[in-house]
Amino acid sequence: MVTRGTEAMTASNGTTAKASSSLPTRLVAGVPVPDTPLVTRAIEFARANSDPFLFNHVMRSWLFATCIAQNKGEPYDAEVLAVSALLHDIGLTPLASGALRFEVEGANTARTFVRDLGVDERRSQLVWDSIALNSTPSICLHKEAEAALCVLGVALDWGGWGFDSLPSEQITAIVAEFPRLEMKQRFTQAVCGICERHPETTYDNFARDFGERFVPGYRAPSMVDALHGAPFLE
Repeated sequence: MVTRGTEAMTASNGTTAKASSSLPTRLVAGVPVPDTPLVTRAIEFARANSDPFLFNHVMRSWLFATCIAQNKGEPYDAEVLAVSALLHDIGLTPLASGALRFEVEGANTARTFVRDLGVDERRSQLVWDSIALNSTPSICLHKEAEAALCVLGVALDWGGWGFDSLPSEQITAIVAEFPRLEMKQRFTQAVCGICERHPETTYDNFARDFGERFVPGYRAPSMVDALHGAPFLE
């Protein structure tokens, strides 16, 4: 079913990104979402490169973020939010594995993906920011609307933050459409794998918590050691 949106979307710099009235929409788990080539390609990209549990997680995160955005009633770029949420964990996949912290690897991959599809530099950078900062809500919540909404959707699905902000039947419908598939255990395994392969990328993000609790012999670099080991007399 394709319907039409009515709310205009304005970028944070005051320019109109795209009016949602110009975007076709469809219902996914009862949630109206943009039905555009960019969003379709992002869904396909996430599905092709993610384990089923991870794909379902990013789909739920996107749908939760969209519901939160609709409740707020504030202008935002629905395509940027969609791509950011759908690709926010691409850094946990083999496609984007590397020596940088996984959020940055994922943000780099997503930015290249949207650039290759013709997305302009400002919107591409907003996708990058939303993904690179999605696990740092103390910063991301104070970024542009799209970044803040992305982290709110991710946080709801990941840790249950804001669970009471949506109707229980809406959450139930989304989870029924995209089951969790042992999300807690599978996500733990994915992050612990990073702690084992690239512990040097985990000293300043939440992955460190998983390494310290679950990975034998794990020791991340300490910022205390960095300060006290600096090559100065005092």
